[in-house]
Amino acid sequence: MNTHNRRLCVYVDVDDTLVRSAGTKRLPIPAVVSHVKELANSGAELYCWSTVGAEYARLTARELGIESVFSAFLPKPNILIDDQDVAAWKRLRVVHPLSISGQTLQSYLSSLE
Repeated sequence: MNTHNRRLCVYVDVDDTLVRSAGTKRLPIPAVVSHVKELANSGAELYCWSTVGAEYARLTARELGIESVFSAFLPKPNILIDDQDVAAWKRLRVVHPLSISGQTLQSYLSSLE
């Protein structure tokens, strides 16, 4: 299937992706926040998730002023019931926050082809 006909679905983590902790303070990671906004403006479908839970993800996005770009807020799963191992998923890439520079919705779609 041509990936250009499918909407890019992106799950964004909270801790050490959108924000970093320094002692008792949480600091935004501006490059990632900006990247999330760019993906949303380009038409990506975005979900925010955290091991702490959905409400924590929502509150963090609200604090960062990006709550409205996400379709939903989710807890990260503990169990995934699927007929395929995640490593076998053909249309899945894990991108580290330090590797987003220069990435666009189109470059992500191309990497899935």
